[in-house]
Amino acid sequence: MTRDAAPAGRVVYVGSQLPKRSETFVYREVLGLRARGRGVVPASVRVPERDLGEPALDALACEAVVVYAPGFVGRGLCELLRRPGVAWRLVRDVCGSRDVKFTAWPKVFGQMLGGLSLARQLRQRFGDVNQPGAVQRIHAHMAHVPATIAMVAADALSCAFSFTGHAADLFRDRQLLRAKLRRADFVACISAWHRGFYREVEAGLRDAQLPVIRCGVDLAEFAPVEDDEARSGDPEADLRAIELLAVGRLVPKKGFAVLLEAWSAWLERHGLRRDFSDGGSTGRAAGPMLVIMGDGPERGRLERKVQDLKLSRNVEFTGDASNRQVRARMRGCTAFALPCVPADDGDRDGIPVVLMEAMACGKPVISGDLPAIRELIVDADCGALVEPGDVDMLVSALDAVLTQPRRRERMGKAARARVAEEFAADVNLDRLESAFDGAFPGASGHEHGGQESAPATPINNPPKRGVTR
Repeated sequence: MTRDAAPAGRVVYVGSQLPKRSETFVYREVLGLRARGRGVVPASVRVPERDLGEPALDALACEAVVVYAPGFVGRGLCELLRRPGVAWRLVRDVCGSRDVKFTAWPKVFGQMLGGLSLARQLRQRFGDVNQPGAVQRIHAHMAHVPATIAMVAADALSCAFSFTGHAADLFRDRQLLRAKLRRADFVACISAWHRGFYREVEAGLRDAQLPVIRCGVDLAEFAPVEDDEARSGDPEADLRAIELLAVGRLVPKKGFAVLLEAWSAWLERHGLRRDFSDGGSTGRAAGPMLVIMGDGPERGRLERKVQDLKLSRNVEFTGDASNRQVRARMRGCTAFALPCVPADDGDRDGIPVVLMEAMACGKPVISGDLPAIRELIVDADCGALVEPGDVDMLVSALDAVLTQPRRRERMGKAARARVAEEFAADVNLDRLESAFDGAFPGASGHEHGGQESAPATPINNPPKRGVTR
C-alpha cells in the first residue's frame, strides 16, 4: 500500500535508542511507514547507535531527536512553566501506581523533564497540534522509559499517545503500566497473549484499544535460497555439514546455556563431537557447527561453558553482526534454535523477531514453549516447541529436525507460509495505520454500543503437541 501524499499530522516514534542494532523491529516500522507516505519523526531517548551497516539507518540516526541531549533539563523546566498540569497528572499517576517504588521517583521525574523537553523541541519545530504538519501522535516502542517520556510529551502537546510493549519492559522493568493503559488511545499488542495480559493489569479495556499488531518481517528481504538444501546422499556427511544458527542478545532469557547443553548431548548421541585430535582441521565439512550471533553480558559465562563441555570445535561465537550478516547466515543455515526461558529476574521474551526472520527464510525453528511464541510456531508443523529449560526435550527436537532432511524441508515451507499469513510487514503495517487513523476493527462497535470484534485476523494457536520423529 502506498500513499500519494503524506497526511497532515506527523507521528513521532520514541525508542530507547532509535536506531538500535537489537531493536530491528522499531526502525523497520519507521522506515515502512515512511515508505507509505507517513510523516514519521524518530526520537531517541539516548544517543542512537551508528555504523549499523545500512545508509538508511545512518541517516535515521542523524535525524533523530535525542531526548537526553545537553540542556534537556532546562528545556523541560521551561515547558513545565507552560504546562504545569502535566506534572500534576504524572504525580497522580505515580502516587496511584504499584509498580514505581519510592526510590524510583527521582528517575520518573527525570523522565518527565525529558518528555517535556521533547514536547518543547517538537513544538518549536512543527508548531502546535492544530497547525498543519504538526505532531498528531506520539508512539513509543517499549512500555517503560520510552512510553513514560512519550506519554508526558503527548500530554504537553495535547496530541494522541500510544505504545507497543514487548518483554522486559512489561515484566522486569514495568513502570506506570496501568496509567499508560488508561491514558493511551490504543496499545499495540504483539500477541493475543499480550492482549490478555494488559486486561489483567487494567480490566475493561476494549478490543479497539488493544489491536493485535505484530512486529512484521519483510518477506522480500528475508527469503529462502532456491534449492539451498544440498545433500550429498551420504547421511553421515550431511550430518557433518549441519549449521545450527542462534541469534540474540546473550542474556539468560534467550536460553543459550540450555542450547549448549543440548547441543553437546546431541553431538555425543551421533558421535559428532570434534576434538583436538583431528589435526586442527577446520570448516563446515569437518563437523556440525552451532553458530551463535550476538553479544551481551552472558558471553563470558557461555564461553566458559563451551570449554567445560569441550565444544570449542563445534561452537562459534560471532559477536555483534549487521543485519546483512545475520540475513546471509539465516539463508545458509540448516535450522534455527532459540530455546527461550523465563529468567530468574522475571524477564521473558515476547515473540523474538529473529524467529520470524528465520521462518521467512524457510528454516524450521526450535524455541521455548512460551505463550506468545506459541502464536508464531505451530509445533511439529513449522518447527518445534520445547518445555523451557528441558535439555532432554531440546535434544529430541534437535534430532527430529536435524536428522530428517525431507521433514526439515517441509517444515521450512510451512514456516514461511505461517509468517506470510500473520507476521508479514505489509499485513501489520496495514493494521498499524488503521489504529493510527482510529479505524481499527472494533472501534465502531464500541462507539455504537455493539459487541466487541475479534482481532484483525484469527490467531492460529493450535493445541500443543509433542515432538515426533
